[in-house]
Amino acid sequence: MTTMTDAALSEFKMPDVGEGLTEAEILKWYVAPGDTVTDGQVVCEVETAKAAVELPIPFNGVVRELRFPEGTTVDVGQVIISVDVSGGVAPAEEAAPQAAVPAPAKEAPAPQAPAEEAAPAGRQPVLVGYGVAESSTKRRARKAGVQDAQDVPVAEPEPVAPREVNGHGARPLAKPPVRKLAKDLGVDLATVTPSGPDGIITREDVHAAAAPAPRAEDRPEQAEAPAPPTAHAPVAGADARETRIPIKGVRKATAQAMVQSAFTAPHVTEFVTVDVTRTMKLVEEIKRDPGTYGFEGLRVNPLLLIAKALLVAIRRHPEVNATWDEANQEIVQKHYVNLGIAAATPRGLIVPNIKDAHAKTLPELAEALGELVSTARAGKTSPAAMQGGTVTITNVGVFGVDTGTPIINPGESAILAVGSIKLQPWVHKGKVKPRQVTTLALSFDHRLVDGELGSKVLADVAAVLERPKRLLTWT
Repeated sequence: MTTMTDAALSEFKMPDVGEGLTEAEILKWYVAPGDTVTDGQVVCEVETAKAAVELPIPFNGVVRELRFPEGTTVDVGQVIISVDVSGGVAPAEEAAPQAAVPAPAKEAPAPQAPAEEAAPAGRQPVLVGYGVAESSTKRRARKAGVQDAQDVPVAEPEPVAPREVNGHGARPLAKPPVRKLAKDLGVDLATVTPSGPDGIITREDVHAAAAPAPRAEDRPEQAEAPAPPTAHAPVAGADARETRIPIKGVRKATAQAMVQSAFTAPHVTEFVTVDVTRTMKLVEEIKRDPGTYGFEGLRVNPLLLIAKALLVAIRRHPEVNATWDEANQEIVQKHYVNLGIAAATPRGLIVPNIKDAHAKTLPELAEALGELVSTARAGKTSPAAMQGGTVTITNVGVFGVDTGTPIINPGESAILAVGSIKLQPWVHKGKVKPRQVTTLALSFDHRLVDGELGSKVLADVAAVLERPKRLLTWT
C-alpha cells in the first residue's frame, strides 16, 4: 500500500467467504477511485468455487485504489481495495486508475485496528465467513512481481465484541499470536472450543484442537495448484478452430465433486415410468384457487408435489437418508432431510438445499422452493445454502429430456431425476387413453442403499404422484 502522510488509509482484504476457500475471482467492481463509500456498502462481486457473493466494505471513506482488475483471481488475505478514512477528499492526481496492479515493492501497510474499532459493535455482515479466516489450506504460488499481502506484517486489533456471521454464530475471538499459532498448526478457529475469559480462544485450546488431527499441509489433497496464466479467457478469432476456456469457480468445483462422487460411491440407477395425470390436475386446481389451499402468493408447480412425494418416501424408509463415513467405517443415518434442488445457472450447476425440508408443510415447502429458485437465478446463492444436503432432485424434464442417470452429490445418499411430463398413450381403466406421463430415475449409493430399499423408495415416489391423495394417509 502507498503510504500517505496526511491521510489515514485502511485496506480491505479478500475475505474467506465460504468455509476454508483459499481464493476468489473478482467479477465486478461497483466503485472506482475517488468514490465515497460507507460501512456496509457493497463494493464488488466475487466468485468462489461455491458461489458468487457481494462484498461489503467495513468502514467509511473515499476509495483511493483498486488493487486488482475484474477477472483476476485473488488469494484470501490479499488487499483488494484501499480507502482513505481520514474524512478528506481523494486528490484527483493521487487517485489510482481503476484496477491498477500494485508495484512489486511496497511499504508496510498501516494498522487496521483504528478502522475496525470504529465499526459499531454488533454490525451484521451479509456474507458467510466475513473477514479473513485462518485457513489451513495451502495457497497456490504467486506470480513474480506481485507481493503477497500475508507476507507483510499487519497489526491486528485486540478482540472486540463478538459479531454474528450470517446468523450462524459468533466470529471466533483470539489474539494475533493465537491466530498465528492456529494457522501454523492448520487449525480452523471456528472449530475450537474457547476456554479463556469472555469466550477467547487460548494457545492451549489451539493445541488441544490440533492434537487428534494431522496437519493440513500434510494432506495431499490440499497441494498447491499452479496459478492461471492469464486473468481472462482468451478470445478466439472468427477463423479459429479451437477455443480454450479456463475452468474455475463454481464449474471447477462441480467438476471435481462429480469426479469424486462417480469414482467413490458405487452408483446404481433405477427407473420407473408413471402416470402423473392426477398430480397435474391437482397442481392446476391449486393454481386456480390458491387461497382455499393456503397457497396465496406462492408458486405451485409439479416440482413441489414431486419434492413432497420424495419426502414422504424418505419418511417411510428413513434408512435411505444416510451418509457413508469412510474414516470411521460407519453409516451415519440422518434424522432430518436437507433437500437439494439442482439448478443450472450461467456460472454452472449448483445444488442449494432446503434445510429441514421434512418438517415443512406443503405451503412452507412451496415458499422455500420459490426462494431457492429466485436466489439461484439471481446468482445470490450463499455457500452455506449449498452445504449439508442429504438427497437431491434434478429436473431434467425442463430441457425436454425423458430421463437420465444422475450422479449423486458428494456426501449424499441418492438423487432423483425427473423427466419431461407429456401426453402419451397409456392404458387407463382398461382403455388406451392420452395421459400425462413421466419417467423417474433414482441413483443411489449402493454402500448405503441396497436394491430392495432403493426400489421401495422409487416405487413410493411414483405411487404418490400417481395418486396424490396418498399424501393424506401416508404423511
